[in-house]
Amino acid sequence: MTEKLDSIDLTILRILQNDSKKTNKEIATALNLTISPVYERIKRLENDGYIKKYVAVLDKKLLNYPVTAICMVSLRYHNEGFIDKFEQQIKELPEVQECYHMAGKVDFFLKINMKSLDHYHDFVRLKLSNISNIGVLESYFVLKEIKQSTEYVI
Repeated sequence: MTEKLDSIDLTILRILQNDSKKTNKEIATALNLTISPVYERIKRLENDGYIKKYVAVLDKKLLNYPVTAICMVSLRYHNEGFIDKFEQQIKELPEVQECYHMAGKVDFFLKINMKSLDHYHDFVRLKLSNISNIGVLESYFVLKEIKQSTEYVI
């Protein structure tokens, strides 16, 4: 992060996090600038790591992944080697969309979308249960998604 962000940088970030398909021309028009400085700013924001990647947010129901499970995991052993091994094993499971190391009663919070409860059951039985350091695993199922956002208030 070589320099502080100014109001134009922040506006560009707001625009892109709302719709990453906006063209440099559309962003320049919104900011009353020319395309070239907008292009340069976006490249700098990418190079400095503010913009990590561009993605499409997909509709999980249309793709037949309607079941969202929140899985709370507590480990048996907590030294660095066991935690690192657990984190690596979770990274290798494509079903796990998000994983957070937590402070509090549980060690890890996992978000998993599945096609059905049967698929989730198989995932826990055949994959998660193969991770030997899991002490307690609690599953919670989303009944209704109230809000989902990838945007930061900046």
